[in-house]
Amino acid sequence: MILDANLRKFSSFNLTRLLTTCFGQGNGEKVCILIDLPDPSDIEDFKFLEDETLSIQNYGHEVFYKGFKAGALEDMNWKNGDIYAYKETGGSNLDMDDVCYDPKGNHLSLDNDIYSKYDIILTVSTFSATAPLTAKCKEFGFRGATLHGLNQIILDTGLSVDYELVSDEAEKLRLGLTQADRFEIDFEVESKVYTLALHTNGQNAQKSHGLCPPGKPDIANLPAGEVYFVPESADGVFPFKYDESTIGLLHVKDGMIYKSQFVYGDYAEIEDHNRRLKDDPMIGAIGELGFGTQVLPFSGRDIQDEKILGTIHVATGRDDHLGGKITPDLFKEHANASHDDVLYAPHKTPEIRLQQARMYRGEQVEVLIEHYKPSKYIVGLLEAESLVEA
Repeated sequence: MILDANLRKFSSFNLTRLLTTCFGQGNGEKVCILIDLPDPSDIEDFKFLEDETLSIQNYGHEVFYKGFKAGALEDMNWKNGDIYAYKETGGSNLDMDDVCYDPKGNHLSLDNDIYSKYDIILTVSTFSATAPLTAKCKEFGFRGATLHGLNQIILDTGLSVDYELVSDEAEKLRLGLTQADRFEIDFEVESKVYTLALHTNGQNAQKSHGLCPPGKPDIANLPAGEVYFVPESADGVFPFKYDESTIGLLHVKDGMIYKSQFVYGDYAEIEDHNRRLKDDPMIGAIGELGFGTQVLPFSGRDIQDEKILGTIHVATGRDDHLGGKITPDLFKEHANASHDDVLYAPHKTPEIRLQQARMYRGEQVEVLIEHYKPSKYIVGLLEAESLVEA
């Protein structure tokens, strides 16, 4: 059955296979790893490895840095395999400080010493760097991948799949959703139903599929596997889970969240959100609608869980890395210019029932998801014969 992650066989993680599939067979490209640290100078003599809270960065060192040194570089015909640290941004997709350090303690510049010197940059971090690196790759011409939130489940599953197959499946769903006029999502909270409408006005759907072949600067988000849109507008109401005890209703008009309404929990959370919306309205901009395409187990990390078939995510904030017009300069403060995915999945938002998601395309109306399960329409798209992309 296509929908059962337990029945999909995952190969054991293989660094060479993953990177060769995603980036193509090497031709002497220079590669490096970036990690984020509270204090980036702690990469000196690998001091950060003593901190057990930095498990993500430890994977960057153990899996990628050591993997390159153990022979993966030669297998892929890549060079260098160096590792550097930059200061963690404190938020998803916020621009990164230029300062970075190497294991010898040298104070370096991301622009002058990393982006301009390497062909492939792999970023293993706590906070997503997809948006800033997408801008930088266009400026400097490198390719790369962001792997924020890495854990063992992701290594064993989301990074151990065949990304040629992931790309093929994502393309099937992309073609089934592209040029939609709008999407409507019905959410149930406390026995009441609320609907969010997202207007895409016939735009072409995009896909995150993990393949980043030679010839074009680009950043892959790994694990990959989603079809997404940059809504041109949105309106309605949708629920938001602030923490394990607090739910609010976000009211949307003309593509902007303009207020949060208390449902239950800590009212101070709602008040703070409304204060922030009033102070900088751009934090309420709706920047993305995404649908997962992969059959994977839940990892507890959004980078994988938003790629799972049957889940849906709505993002707020900047969307320039997705081809949108919401850029960091539109925000009142740098710290507000993030891109934050709001994931709806059974393990993460059990208090919120995703009753139904629908697509409207001309006269065509298709149910896409019901109760976190893909519809017959979606399953039919996936079960079609494999596609060969132009």
